[in-house]
Amino acid sequence: MRKSRHYIFMTALLWAVALVAGTQRAAAQGDAMLTQYWAVPTYYNPAAAGDTDNIRLRGGMRAQWIGIDNAPRTFVGAADTPFKFLGKKWGAGVVIQQESYGLFRNLTANAQIGYKHKALKGEFTAALQVGFFNEQFKGSEVYIPDDDDYHQSTDNALPNRDVAGNALDLGIGVYYVGKRFKAGLSLLHANNPSVTFSDENGTQGSGEVSDSGDGTAKKYQFTAPRTLYFNAEGNIPIKNTLFELLPSVLIRSDFTFTDVAATVRARYNKMFSAGIGYRYGDAVSLMLGAELKGIFIGYSYDYHLSDIAKASSGSHEIFAGYNLKLDFSEKNRNKHKSIRIM
Repeated sequence: MRKSRHYIFMTALLWAVALVAGTQRAAAQGDAMLTQYWAVPTYYNPAAAGDTDNIRLRGGMRAQWIGIDNAPRTFVGAADTPFKFLGKKWGAGVVIQQESYGLFRNLTANAQIGYKHKALKGEFTAALQVGFFNEQFKGSEVYIPDDDDYHQSTDNALPNRDVAGNALDLGIGVYYVGKRFKAGLSLLHANNPSVTFSDENGTQGSGEVSDSGDGTAKKYQFTAPRTLYFNAEGNIPIKNTLFELLPSVLIRSDFTFTDVAATVRARYNKMFSAGIGYRYGDAVSLMLGAELKGIFIGYSYDYHLSDIAKASSGSHEIFAGYNLKLDFSEKNRNKHKSIRIM
């Protein structure tokens, strides 16, 4: 209990330091840097929707920094499929994320649509993502000890109740799929969505503020920063074997900080895989996966290289999903198998 209170107290202090009088800003935590980023490509790039001839369903959880109270927890769900319309091939998808960290909660839900065009011995997709961004702050759980010499439990720099708000969230992306190579570039939170809360004496919600009693209106604004992603993945068969190597890389930048993750996996007979990963300055990873009759399951463990390893035993991820093969040939039009009888 003492450790949890200490964490909440430190969160409150971060609020007090980061938010100054007038319009007060805090950057909300952005998208999770998943270890198995290759398993949910549409999470980072809407143009990856329909990049295979499958209806693809994925869901999973990331439990970060095990052993630390109120550490980040991320839940991701994604579905995508290719389809034909007006004689052209398209991709569509949906992505939902729920994340908690300290006293903060955020939820994003997005729909994706992409147009596909064959060129350069492969297929290009340009896509748009539209959804909403919801941010919550659990002000009712802020704890400041009564005997603290520097902060008051009634500190008006902090909301003293739960507040939440929504904002429109937009993203764009391009993606190329070749025979042995995939690569994409995307910009998520392109409109820099911001959620504004009133202070504790104002009206809860987005953008509504009232006088705090001394004639000064206070605003707490949370922003999902514009984030640029580049991802690439290869498929290298090992001659005369059933093995193949699957190298991949993900680069993320919010134009202030840049993260780089690289992974190499070996897959046997397109069913079983194992690999290692490295996230620059953060962690090394071990991952295992299997895909049998369209059912996918993957697990990864991160050992952190930073000082966080002194307090945490690492991070875990697990993903599961299902692929339903589609056939776009003319002779098989409208003859897909029903999921109910597979």
